[in-house]
Amino acid sequence: MDTDDLSDEAYRGIFIEAERFNHTLTLRFGVLAYSCKNEIEYLEEARQLIEYLRKAKESSYPDIFFDDIPRKMALLATLDNISANISAIETLKNG
Repeated sequence: MDTDDLSDEAYRGIFIEAERFNHTLTLRFGVLAYSCKNEIEYLEEARQLIEYLRKAKESSYPDIFFDDIPRKMALLATLDNISANISAIETLKNG
C-alpha cells in the first residue's frame, strides 16, 4: 500500500506527529506502508517500529536517524504520542 491509502486520521496521527519531531522518523514510518496490505496491518507494523525505537540504544541513533539525531527523552515522548494516536485510531475504526 501507499501512504496515500491511509485514512486521514492515520496520516495525521502518525506522519504529521512524526514530522513535527524529525523528518527521518517520518521516513521510517513511511517505508513501512509499502510492505503492508491495509491500514490494520500498517498500524500493527507502526506499533512494532515504535517498540523497536523505544528499545534502541542511543549508540544506534546515528544508524537510525543519520545526521539528525534526536534527544532520547524527546524521541520517547513523540513515540508515546504516536502510540496514543494509533490507539485512538483503532478505537475509532472498531467503533
